[in-house]
Amino acid sequence: MSPRIVLATAERILRQLRRDRRSIAMILVVPPVLMALMKYVFDGQGGAFQRVGPPLLGLFPLTIMFLVTSIAMLRERTTGTLERLMSMPIAKLDLLLGYGLAFAILAAIQATVTSVVGFQLLGLEAQHPAWVIVLLAVGNAILGMSLGLFVSAFARSEFQAVQFMPAVIMPQFLLAGLMAPRSQMARPLEIVSDFLPLTYAYQALATAATHPTLDREFWRDASIVVLTTLVALVLAATTLRRRTD
Repeated sequence: MSPRIVLATAERILRQLRRDRRSIAMILVVPPVLMALMKYVFDGQGGAFQRVGPPLLGLFPLTIMFLVTSIAMLRERTTGTLERLMSMPIAKLDLLLGYGLAFAILAAIQATVTSVVGFQLLGLEAQHPAWVIVLLAVGNAILGMSLGLFVSAFARSEFQAVQFMPAVIMPQFLLAGLMAPRSQMARPLEIVSDFLPLTYAYQALATAATHPTLDREFWRDASIVVLTTLVALVLAATTLRRRTD
């Protein structure tokens, strides 16, 4: 691994995204707007927004980073940029870590902006300081990035990359426990949810928002998110192709 190449790759990705106003809007504007929308959707349901709001602060970044990263990597292949880079003495790990660093920076900005809107403007409250939620949101965004890098290898067009959203992310949203407690689901669905990373991302966020202490289960859930991120990055490295035919 070369730190110089990693930093150069991250800088290039950030420069490209800075010129892409739609991606910037998707990353920085859409999550706060969705949070405001959720507040008024649950306006007449008592504490419903306080229950789902803090976890959503961390789940929205995961979803958006998954979408943006999968499309960005697909563009790298279809435009021939990735092929030119891989013809040079650059390791796949350098490229992936460069992507990870660039999107981690964006994730930190995104999570901070969304949390400021949620806690300061929309009245969200949590048992633990807001920075704990922000840190979890950044971790979830990096998880979404790693999953996006992995699945982008199986897409041949941006439309196909977008199709992975309902196929990969939406089922996890439904089974994570946000919509209904997992214990109240049909037993087969509860078993399936045990193998989905979004389940543990949601549980860690819910614990940080509602429990007075960060117990052993919280650290287990957070560790599973980190481990899943590393596994997804390794899989992304093994499936990284120079171009899409």
